[in-house]
Amino acid sequence: MVQIVEEKNNKPTEQEEYLLEVKGLKKYFDISEGWFKKEKHYLRAVDNIDFFVKQGETLGIVGESGCGKSTTGNLIMQLLDKTEGEIIFEGVDLGTLKGEELRKKRAEIQMIFQDPYSSLNPRMRVFDIIAEPLITHHVVKGKDLQNQVYELLDVVGLDRSYARRYPHEFSGGQRQRIGIARALALKPKLIICDEPVSALDVSIQSQILNLMAKLQKEFQLTYIFIAHGLPAVKHISDRVAVMYLGKIVEITTKEKLFDHPLHPYTEGLLSAVPIADPELRDKKHRILIEGDMPSPANPPSGCRFHTRCPYAQDTCKSEEPKLMEAKPDHFVACHFPLKEGHGVLIEK
Repeated sequence: MVQIVEEKNNKPTEQEEYLLEVKGLKKYFDISEGWFKKEKHYLRAVDNIDFFVKQGETLGIVGESGCGKSTTGNLIMQLLDKTEGEIIFEGVDLGTLKGEELRKKRAEIQMIFQDPYSSLNPRMRVFDIIAEPLITHHVVKGKDLQNQVYELLDVVGLDRSYARRYPHEFSGGQRQRIGIARALALKPKLIICDEPVSALDVSIQSQILNLMAKLQKEFQLTYIFIAHGLPAVKHISDRVAVMYLGKIVEITTKEKLFDHPLHPYTEGLLSAVPIADPELRDKKHRILIEGDMPSPANPPSGCRFHTRCPYAQDTCKSEEPKLMEAKPDHFVACHFPLKEGHGVLIEK
């Protein structure tokens, strides 16, 4: 068992510059049945999570479908109302803002969506799609508007002649570049990337990831990169948060996470990553996560992963582990974190 260094929240020190801080965030969906709904039943999509994002970094959020990662992104974007908690952006709790104040602050947070086909209005030309946020927020107009749209097309690697075309005339990768140009239009400080490459071919995925990394350096962007594919997260992230059934179970730098995961669920996710090198593949210790993820409407008692964990003990079934710092800058919610040298072989 790894010795716990110190129990404390996953928060930056006063000296660290951070852009976003999430405290005790919850989102429960009411799924009560019956005419009078006397008995309340809730689906706990996001259940009391804490994390922060530093200025200029990329925080990856990974987990299985239904773990709450996309809901977290929608809550930060204010596309969903939170049940409880705080979303503090540049020192301001977004939940306290209304009307024009909220509209101005939301302009600094943009999103790149998962599906490049459904995220673009098929009835609008590319020019109008990119220009829409600039017009809505009264940024520019006239000749300046045209110049800015053309500059955004240049930035994402698309020809200016594409501005007069419709979305159906483009490939998936080109459509995602259009979506990125739209997200950049208002010069945001934070971009939430909701599985932006999962719907693309593998060869195109690398192009989009490289483009996003280039834009981050050029415009000093901060990303929250939501994905279920670990290779993409490893490519672009600085730190990684692993979610399971509405909870963050592990969060640390990508190097520490991939070299030595402390949570059994993270170990299982890494074990599922395919390795191309036959020699390394033969040496790989495979950890299988058996069974399906329980319903967030009826989560297990204690540790939510204990029903699928190969190392679960009686304590795991009765006591819910807290997210604690097991090693410097390595937080894990597990009663029995994995020992040094345990785990899986990951291709470098």
